[in-house]
Amino acid sequence: MVGAQIRDSRLVADAFDTRFINLSASRKLGEIERFSFRKVTFLFHLLREVRKTVREWKPDLVYVTPTSKRPGFLKDYVLVRMLKRKGCRIIAHMHNAGVSERQGRWLDNRLYSKFFPGLKVIQLSESLYPDIQKYVPAESVFVCPNGVAEMPLPAVPESSVPTLLFFSNLLRSKGIFDFVDTCKILKEKGIPFRADIAGGETADLNREGLETHLKASGLEDIVSYHGPAYDAEKAALFARADIFVFPSYLEAFGLVAAEAMSAGLPVVATTVGSVPDMVAEGENGFLVAPGDVSALSERVERLLSNPELRQSMGRAGLARYREKYSQEQFEKRIVAILADA
Repeated sequence: MVGAQIRDSRLVADAFDTRFINLSASRKLGEIERFSFRKVTFLFHLLREVRKTVREWKPDLVYVTPTSKRPGFLKDYVLVRMLKRKGCRIIAHMHNAGVSERQGRWLDNRLYSKFFPGLKVIQLSESLYPDIQKYVPAESVFVCPNGVAEMPLPAVPESSVPTLLFFSNLLRSKGIFDFVDTCKILKEKGIPFRADIAGGETADLNREGLETHLKASGLEDIVSYHGPAYDAEKAALFARADIFVFPSYLEAFGLVAAEAMSAGLPVVATTVGSVPDMVAEGENGFLVAPGDVSALSERVERLLSNPELRQSMGRAGLARYREKYSQEQFEKRIVAILADA
């Protein structure tokens, strides 16, 4: 998504002469971070294309978006090592974290020690610097929060019952089970609400498994699963929501939280990655520790019972989004960083 923003940006196009090569070896969500012989073949073709482009075009800067962990990191390692041998100046945009989790392993430490030296690095938040601190000096790091286009919201009928929204693929690491447990707690307290879940099925949880879990929790009548949602359907879900719940366990940034802010929703989220940069505690939402379902349900309950607080936090979130996380602000930052690099 961020790569497409940069590729399609008029500001970037006006500032630089660009060539784009798609580095993704995965055709669908389930293939990410999984080894296959097709990906090995893809890597050989990719390296040949990059080598040819560098030789013929002689770029002043090569922008790459590496992943932080094996096995996906191995492709990026081979690519960057080849670019270094060609004498290229490289800037790596880190959209994820996890280097510090692996740096204690002999092989990972050796790979990182050869990968990062000499690179400029873009991170999503100052709070993420410890993840690469062992390998990258602070003066080589730029900070650039992601940005999203403001969501055009359709008019929807008003409802007397507030609606919660969970919008993410059905992954345990995104907190889907914590969201369901929160809904169960709220229902058992007799608090009126409805909830929408949208996102793709995964190996963690598919539609049948989610619906079985909802039924076992007594929530089938008030929680609806919509599958993956895009464009108009996605905008309609955000438009009818009153509270966005984002109980993720692992997040470098969380674009969907910025989208919720652009939709004028208060956000109840976890203190992971750069999410605390976006959600100012008590201003445009609430923050809780990952996995703390009791605290999560308490904060959601507070917003469900206070329409004025929901509205004031939603307005604050929209203002914060426009100031820091709009697509225009992101494009201005990325152009300045690439020019500097």
